[in-house]
Amino acid sequence: MNISAPRAELIGLDWGTTSLRAYLLDEQGGILETRARDWGIRRLPPGGFDEALDDVLAGWPECPLLASGMVGSRDGWREVPYVDLPAGLDAVARALDFVDSAGGRRLQLIPGLRHGPSADVMRGEETEIFGALALQPALAVRSALLLPGTHSKWVSVRHGRVVDFTTSMTGELYAAVRHHTILGAGLGAEDPPIDHEAFLRGVTAARDSGAAGALSRLFSARALVLAGRLAQQAVPDYLSGLLIGEELRAALAAGRIDHATPLQLIGNAPLCHRYAAAASCFELGMALPPPCAAALGLWQIARSAGLTAAALPQPRFHGAKL
Repeated sequence: MNISAPRAELIGLDWGTTSLRAYLLDEQGGILETRARDWGIRRLPPGGFDEALDDVLAGWPECPLLASGMVGSRDGWREVPYVDLPAGLDAVARALDFVDSAGGRRLQLIPGLRHGPSADVMRGEETEIFGALALQPALAVRSALLLPGTHSKWVSVRHGRVVDFTTSMTGELYAAVRHHTILGAGLGAEDPPIDHEAFLRGVTAARDSGAAGALSRLFSARALVLAGRLAQQAVPDYLSGLLIGEELRAALAAGRIDHATPLQLIGNAPLCHRYAAAASCFELGMALPPPCAAALGLWQIARSAGLTAAALPQPRFHGAKL
């Protein structure tokens, strides 16, 4: 029996601030090949966006192109307006915009999401969210999602739509404190080997900081070293624990963590494992991230927008008006 090889149906791009990742996807949304480049929107080759696109697509077949992330931001290739909440897959797919490259390729761009009342925004995370919901449909009915990173996103989903989110600048704060304050003095540019004990010590300090918060404990990273109670090489992990612990403490205080609502991690696996370890100090459970959420999210949005031949099944939520 002859079994035909999978046929390429879509090229999806996850194009952020610091990196570009490309997925060649088949007619079922499976990944045929992945490529990565260090060409985010802030660091492009001499030929700019056009050269970066031509390079990452070299040798791949002609397919519809769809990109998520900061490439569609004000500082990207073309700004695509945000979609206001509440927003589901259909609303995002309807709001696609495009840019034509110098080489004649049309690149469809995915809009980000905007939470009007708090003036909060996201770009790129929405694609991972829809991919995760497709991988785990039970999350679509009611769930809390956490996408940790430079700017962590805490997201509420109801009946397949993002209804609320907030941003914590935990990763960027860590980089600033670690590399540009006295707390990181003498450590050098590279982080030392991971010190899990120091990390959990920092999480616990944030957890027990009460109403004062972890900002009242930050200088302890310096004081503990001076007192001989914390090794200098353990400072990065202690700081990481403090800041992640503060993010969790604040989320609990704000009511964003509900023990009756599943809390799902999405994103970089090592970082998600770190958050799950921190959550254990608060007696919280966090489900580890599903694989390939970004690629599947690109596929889901492409199908909803009619960029591929495959039809997108319509989800059903009992008792919900969509």
